[in-house]
Amino acid sequence: MSQSPDKFDAGHAPSESSVPIAVPGPATGAATAAVPVAVPGSAADTPPFSGTSPTDGPDVDSGATVEGTLRAKIGAVIVTKIVPMLAAVGKAILRVFSGIRHAFSRRWRTSLQFRTVVTTLLIASVAVVGVGGYLAGQISNGLFKERLAQAQQESARGATQVQDSFSNASLSDQPRVATYVGDTLRLLELGGADDSRKYLMVKIPGQNSRLAVSSSDSGGVTTAIIPDELRKAVQADPDSQFWQSISLPTGESGFNPAVVVGSQVELLRTNYELYMIYDLNSAQVTLNYIQSVLWLAGAILLVLIGAIAWYVTRTVVKPVSEAAAVSEKLAAGELEERMAVTGEDEMARLATSFNKMATSLQDQITALGTLSEMQQRFVSDVSHELRTPLTTVRMAAEVLYDAREDFDPINKRSSELLFHQVERFELLLADLLEISRFDAGVADLDAELLDIFSVIHSVIDGAMPVAEANKSELSVVTRLRNHKCVVEMDSRRIDRILRNLVLNALEHSEGNPVKIYVSADENAVAVAVRDYGIGMSPDAVGHVFDRFWRADSARARTTGGSGLGLSIAMEDARLHDGWLDAWGVPGEGSCFRLTLPRKRGTVLTHSPVPLPPDGGAAGSSSSLSTGPLLLTHTGSLGVVGALGSIKSVPESGKTQEQHGPESDDPGMNSSEKVNH
Repeated sequence: MSQSPDKFDAGHAPSESSVPIAVPGPATGAATAAVPVAVPGSAADTPPFSGTSPTDGPDVDSGATVEGTLRAKIGAVIVTKIVPMLAAVGKAILRVFSGIRHAFSRRWRTSLQFRTVVTTLLIASVAVVGVGGYLAGQISNGLFKERLAQAQQESARGATQVQDSFSNASLSDQPRVATYVGDTLRLLELGGADDSRKYLMVKIPGQNSRLAVSSSDSGGVTTAIIPDELRKAVQADPDSQFWQSISLPTGESGFNPAVVVGSQVELLRTNYELYMIYDLNSAQVTLNYIQSVLWLAGAILLVLIGAIAWYVTRTVVKPVSEAAAVSEKLAAGELEERMAVTGEDEMARLATSFNKMATSLQDQITALGTLSEMQQRFVSDVSHELRTPLTTVRMAAEVLYDAREDFDPINKRSSELLFHQVERFELLLADLLEISRFDAGVADLDAELLDIFSVIHSVIDGAMPVAEANKSELSVVTRLRNHKCVVEMDSRRIDRILRNLVLNALEHSEGNPVKIYVSADENAVAVAVRDYGIGMSPDAVGHVFDRFWRADSARARTTGGSGLGLSIAMEDARLHDGWLDAWGVPGEGSCFRLTLPRKRGTVLTHSPVPLPPDGGAAGSSSSLSTGPLLLTHTGSLGVVGALGSIKSVPESGKTQEQHGPESDDPGMNSSEKVNH
């Protein structure tokens, strides 16, 4: 007989690696008789109704009531105890998983070594699973094909032997035929390579020979395990051999993989289906062992890869971590910290270069610190040494200034210049002395609870002559109730800060309005001085608080000033634990904002006034109250100019308000604001 797998099953590809098909149970296709079974407590145990008095009725109702009560109690226990317990366990599990997720996420973000090891393990896992699965599949296919080829050869040889024996048989009665068939087929069970071969011979339906045998098997094998597709293929082609994978029942152990090979044989003019079943459990055991070895080897390989990745990354990352730790210590001022140098590899060269860099930085910082101390000492010494001769010079200048009316015009002008320049020199000397106090760390804060509006009143009164001279309008914008805000501050220093900011804004407003915005909340108070003059460039904003810095040195010669005013204001703000910020845009003006804590010791986290407070577009407004203002929690809406406004008086004697700069204002130019 020849093998023809293309003929037997239209649902399978013509390949020897057939997919196993689930086999129906032994009772498939057979009608099952339903046998009534008596169940205790059922209607079958109840005697027929005999007309007796229903005295058992109340007992039944009582039993139902007890059963219902018991069920209710069980339900109550489940609802009141078990459900909350399960909910608590669920929440605990969620918290554990959430903690693990957060810990993993934090470790992933902060550890380069952890990311490298995890990534390596993930890639290696994919590779191991892919290679292991491919190898397992190839080994499985190889074992199956080998066992199938062996089964086909043995089945062909056995079927030929059976047919030859049947062809030479001369029998006349049915019992002898059955005995002969059994003896002949029993040789098939012993003729295989192992003891796992079974046989089954079944008469093809539709034949009525009196000598025919309905079936013969090796025990425990029935037509129920033979797929219908295979039987149809064998019945349709008497000259071919067919095979198919099946699941062979094995009793308590379940099912074993098997392959069944079928063909036709003829005995006494009766055709039979001859099937030989080969149990592949031994091959399956071998395959399971190989797969377990493969997965165990894969797991060990993953562990080794993880250990290698951890060791390699630790070798590389550890010096980097040490460098980061040493860098943080250097940044904190511990200039003596250095990295340990081990070996002569790249990491050792990195440590050596890092140590050389740290040494160079330490030398430069030490030199700069020494130079700074010398400069501070020089400024302090010169300032103190100049006070005595300056006092004498000022006394002489005052005498000459008081007697200037008796001098000729040239000497009179000289005495006036001498008096004013000595006064300016004295102010410069006072600034230098104040800076030297800040540098020496001896500046003290005489703080007390005061209303900040009283300081603003004083600043406005002092700035009135400058506002009139520059023809600028000075006004206060606030939303604080009753225009009162008590702050713990040093009034002398706050007055100096605000006076410097206001005078600076007036001198650079180009005749445009200057607004003072005041707002506060529970923790902070802010005062912003906004002008609409020439403004500042981004570079000027970054350097405006530097000592002796000027955006335009030529302009400084016309406006005067030492260039220390804003530097001193910044130090005064820091002494109060406050902020001093600057904003400016060329052509749109500038704004300086002072933010102070209302009580000492409060850490500032925000400012009650935005920067700029008017959004940067109120300079072109026709009214001082059109800009957006910050709402606070300390008061209701106030009025604009609640402290009064200072207006320029034209030569005609009529009061005119100065609003924002017009687009054709000839006073606008590209000059920038400087320190006052």
